[in-house]
Amino acid sequence: EHRSPKPKVGGSSPSCPARNVGSIGLDGDVVMAEGTTTKSERTSPLTFYRQVVAELRKVVWPTQQELVTYLIVVLVFVLVLIAYVSLLDLGLGKLVFKIFG
Repeated sequence: EHRSPKPKVGGSSPSCPARNVGSIGLDGDVVMAEGTTTKSERTSPLTFYRQVVAELRKVVWPTQQELVTYLIVVLVFVLVLIAYVSLLDLGLGKLVFKIFG
């Protein structure tokens, strides 16, 4: 008997290989496991643009205060990293000069 820590999750093993959910046929149709097909069609540029605009309307944009806060956090983080790398470079440079020169 095969026991899995997650019995509802399918897996791939020699005794229980993974199932093929869908594949693309030679004519471009997507063949699903149940035998149904869906025609893959290209969208027009106008439809694509409309979909992009519709998705951008769903975005929750940060307020000006949040944007300023995020900017300050990023700048402080970058300055801390610059200081860390500079000190590491200075220390390692002095160490190399002590060892080799």
